[in-house]
Amino acid sequence: MLMPALPALPAWAARAPVAHLATLGDPHPHIVPVVFCQVSGSIYVPVDGKPKSGRRLQRLVNIERNPAVGLLVDVYADDWSKLRWCRADGEASLTRTTAGVAGTLRAKYPQYARTAVGSEAIRIAVQRVRTWRADGGTDDASM
Repeated sequence: MLMPALPALPAWAARAPVAHLATLGDPHPHIVPVVFCQVSGSIYVPVDGKPKSGRRLQRLVNIERNPAVGLLVDVYADDWSKLRWCRADGEASLTRTTAGVAGTLRAKYPQYARTAVGSEAIRIAVQRVRTWRADGGTDDASM
């Protein structure tokens, strides 16, 4: 029996340099810009060597309480006919950064030549991908 394909980001969204990660805080949603990559059907957000506030990241605290997350990639243009977005909803967990994930992040972000990728990452097991385009076209996302 064939298993259904895992939902994937469309190619334009997977190539985007930044996304916004939404976690469920207490009592408010918590949304932060993040870098990310997609590897083997999952999305990875590194917990890397960039400066932090010094306390445990709120997104990690929120994921421990409730693993439901959303990742939004959007394109804005002054020509509104070019607007588009992609949202991946799924379940997040903290995991070790594999060599494959670290390599994919280094290939996507040249900044990782000077900043440590980090030994941990947020892994999002994508359950649903939704896209929208102002021009009404379709995307190359699995729906």
